[in-house]
Amino acid sequence: MGLKEEIAQLKRERDAVILAHNYQVGEIQDLADYVGDSLYLSRQAAGTSARVLVFSGVRFMAETAKILSPEKTVLLPDREAGCSLADSITADELRAWKAQFPHAVVVSYVNTSAEVKAESDYCCTSSNAVKIVERIPSDREILFLPDMFLGEYVRKKTGRKNLHLWVGDCFVHTRMRPETIARARAAHPGAELIAHPECGCASEALPYVDRVLSTDGMVAYARETRAPEVLVATEVGILHRMEGLNPSTHFLPLSSEAVCPFMKRNTLEKVRDSLRDLQYPIELPTAVMDRARVALERMVAS
Repeated sequence: MGLKEEIAQLKRERDAVILAHNYQVGEIQDLADYVGDSLYLSRQAAGTSARVLVFSGVRFMAETAKILSPEKTVLLPDREAGCSLADSITADELRAWKAQFPHAVVVSYVNTSAEVKAESDYCCTSSNAVKIVERIPSDREILFLPDMFLGEYVRKKTGRKNLHLWVGDCFVHTRMRPETIARARAAHPGAELIAHPECGCASEALPYVDRVLSTDGMVAYARETRAPEVLVATEVGILHRMEGLNPSTHFLPLSSEAVCPFMKRNTLEKVRDSLRDLQYPIELPTAVMDRARVALERMVAS
């Protein structure tokens, strides 16, 4: 029996589904039941009737699935699949920041730990961050964390002067600077350019970017575009899906170095082992899950 057939059999035996983020390696995307961004996968995790969820992504994503579906077994194929952005703020640091702005509304990007979500009023993804901030009364101060580039993009799109930013970033996205765009534009002068709002270039280089899109926004764009060549400013894993949806367009990474080592820790063998041995289950304190669920449900409903 081949590896893929073994995974399919184990899924049936375990009553399991596999959720894979857009940045996963192509072979995992190809066999996953659901592929998408954090918001889409959160909704699928909450809505599926499967008893076991194998989350092929990073830890904060698997934690999110567990919080929204505490009765299910949620597995992370590699226990070391973390996130540099999520690690850029702790719950203690957030509590100290909140003490400085006691009446502020806390909006946390979903790329955060469960403990940080528990200290938040709202969670958001890159696809609905602007919408969530726009719904908060204009006279309320907002603490936006942890990604400063996404936060600056949201501040510019909403015009909010009272939106305070935590100084955190994704080390993969922050490398994409205006000079990266200049080099890519020079090499591919006729290409369209789409960028994720986490990119270090997203706010500074808005005049030079054709569209700023979440990862699922990029997937939707890939279905529709007829451009012969498109530069994509985000983690390179998404190119696999975009190329599959639209083989007539040449999708190019803005930077070939935009590779997240945490996302790439998951392999088919680890997915198989996770299903076979029920490893590695996500366990969180009930009190943390209960508090974090309020912020996450607001995100999923938006």
